[in-house]
Amino acid sequence: MASTVTSRRKQLGNELRHARTSAGLTQQQVADILGCTQGKVNKIESGAVGVKLGDVRTMLDTFDVAGEEADALLNLARAAAGQRGHWSGYRSVVPHWFRTFTDLEPAAAEILTWHGERIPGPLQSEHYMLKQFTEFGATDVTSLVRNRLDRKAVFDQQQPPYYRFIISESALRRAPGGSAPAVMLDQLEHMLELERRARVYVHVLPFDAKLAAVPNDFTIMRFPDRTRDFVYIEHSAGGIYLDDIKDFQLFVDAWDRLRGAALERQETRQFLKELAERYREALNA
Repeated sequence: MASTVTSRRKQLGNELRHARTSAGLTQQQVADILGCTQGKVNKIESGAVGVKLGDVRTMLDTFDVAGEEADALLNLARAAAGQRGHWSGYRSVVPHWFRTFTDLEPAAAEILTWHGERIPGPLQSEHYMLKQFTEFGATDVTSLVRNRLDRKAVFDQQQPPYYRFIISESALRRAPGGSAPAVMLDQLEHMLELERRARVYVHVLPFDAKLAAVPNDFTIMRFPDRTRDFVYIEHSAGGIYLDDIKDFQLFVDAWDRLRGAALERQETRQFLKELAERYREALNA
């Protein structure tokens, strides 16, 4: 059966267990250091109970985990504890099932994502966001837009992840709410600007691509430390995180097939420019 990570607590427990075993320590030895029972440590590692931030710091020190890896796990611990501040205010509109994704997005080394019917969040222009959330009937559009704009900070990090997007031609022609040349022109111009960044790669999958079929949307996250790589799949009721090695490889293979059929970078730029010109002509007609 596939191993499905459905919460930040489970993810944190996995990482703490991995760090402990790498350090050559038993659960009982960790329990003695924390002043609790071995059963409590087992529950922390399985994600059955929460863990205090101070205890996480103690464990990381004991396991000799430091630097960026420690910072990433402490951020995950804060998110797993649901600390007020990080997800309060306008950030509180982010669904609980998506918070693990946004917590770990900045810490990834590489992100591979496929979208068939809509522009992925980090690539969306503000005009596209506003139109999308309005058409969904969202009650707090301003907060949703602010959160999505916050995610774009991942591109401005000193060492951002390599972010590789494959987008179906359908997503570039299907505007939120129907025909909207102004929205889509703004979106395409925004994508062309973002794509100039060194670690952002955009590839369009055209309608005539040689594929038997295309899968549902998914995102692969790979990490530079001991954080476990996973696949994120979103659906109408929420999102799931798969980290089983066999399942993970199935999605890597699927992404590779999509990438092999998609346009190269320069071809994609030309495709976007030509499509933008069509939207511009539609506006002026």
